[in-house]
Amino acid sequence: MSTIRWTEADVVRTARWHSGSAAPPPREVVVADDRMSAATAHRLARRGTALLWRGDYHNARQLLRAMSRRLGHPPSPRPGDDPARAFHLHREARGRRARVLGMLLVLLEDGPAAGGPREDGPGEDRPGRGGHVLNLRRAPDVRQACAEAYGQPRGPVAVALTELLGVLGAHQWRVRGVEVPALGARIHPHHGVFSPVRGEYVDLVARAPLPPGPVPAATAFDLGTGTGVLAAVLAGRGFGRVVATDAGPRALACARDNVNRLGLAGRVTVTGPALYPGGRARLVVCNPPWLPARPVSELERGVYDADAAMLRGFLDGLTGHLEPGGEGWLILSDLAEHLGLRTRAELLARIAGAGLRVLGRIDTRPRHPRSADAADPLHAARAAETTSLWRLAPA
Repeated sequence: MSTIRWTEADVVRTARWHSGSAAPPPREVVVADDRMSAATAHRLARRGTALLWRGDYHNARQLLRAMSRRLGHPPSPRPGDDPARAFHLHREARGRRARVLGMLLVLLEDGPAAGGPREDGPGEDRPGRGGHVLNLRRAPDVRQACAEAYGQPRGPVAVALTELLGVLGAHQWRVRGVEVPALGARIHPHHGVFSPVRGEYVDLVARAPLPPGPVPAATAFDLGTGTGVLAAVLAGRGFGRVVATDAGPRALACARDNVNRLGLAGRVTVTGPALYPGGRARLVVCNPPWLPARPVSELERGVYDADAAMLRGFLDGLTGHLEPGGEGWLILSDLAEHLGLRTRAELLARIAGAGLRVLGRIDTRPRHPRSADAADPLHAARAAETTSLWRLAPA
């Protein structure tokens, strides 16, 4: 267990250290409050000194914004730059920026519980047990959001203010949910689970032609289900049995929550951590992370897949898990190709090397705002992006 240590009122204090991005605990921690200027905070944070905030909560947020302005924004790639190198430099710059802003810390301390009984899992909370409390002036009640993200407290814990703001935002996503037109319902993402805000890939699964044969008696697999949105779409298309898998405990809890909310518990089974469940299916759907790069946080696992491990696992296992006449659907963006991280020839060779053939492909253009944002450093690649549903079968 990692801890941080600081001196306050001539007393040496300690707290557990938590970082969702697995950042190491800071070696030096000083107490900061409303008297600290943005220039001083920026200078200390850049040299690796963490600032444990003891002032007003809203002033802490203002200080964070001021530090962000002083850091500026990562430079955009120039015409002629190697796309892959530009992408990695962009990620490195964002990482350095996150490390500096992550030096502004807050302390979560034990307090009364946030409410009544909740579902089991990372956000479990029961009456009579304590909750995480942010003891700052004008601070919001963070107990429920922190219970969902961190579970029950085991003493004071220090986190970056940037991380806490993300936890609070994730709680709002979970409460409000995300409208999914293909379902005619809302999906409620949990903290650390990628939200289905990019509706084009959901629409592809909702409208692609199904493999031949009666659907109500057929089984479908949804590999890497996340929130469970594609499993719900497959159930909505008539599959009598859908098995959804994921490797992450948070994703499994989230998918089960959404399956129950939608009244699909009798038809959709959520299991893990193996990629493939036992048996065979008429249809196997997989929407792996689209970029072959190393994730640095739990949420990034929905975007980055080191060495394309999940993509390779899906392709290599498909023929052994399809019923005769069945299909595998690979939902994949070509953003990695535009960024120089993978070529189309490499993807096709990987498909053929797994003993598969391409039956067809359905393409769609992205609708998310970043694809039209000329200020985005990766705008050229995003503007050219296409998301495809590849229909695959054994060769």
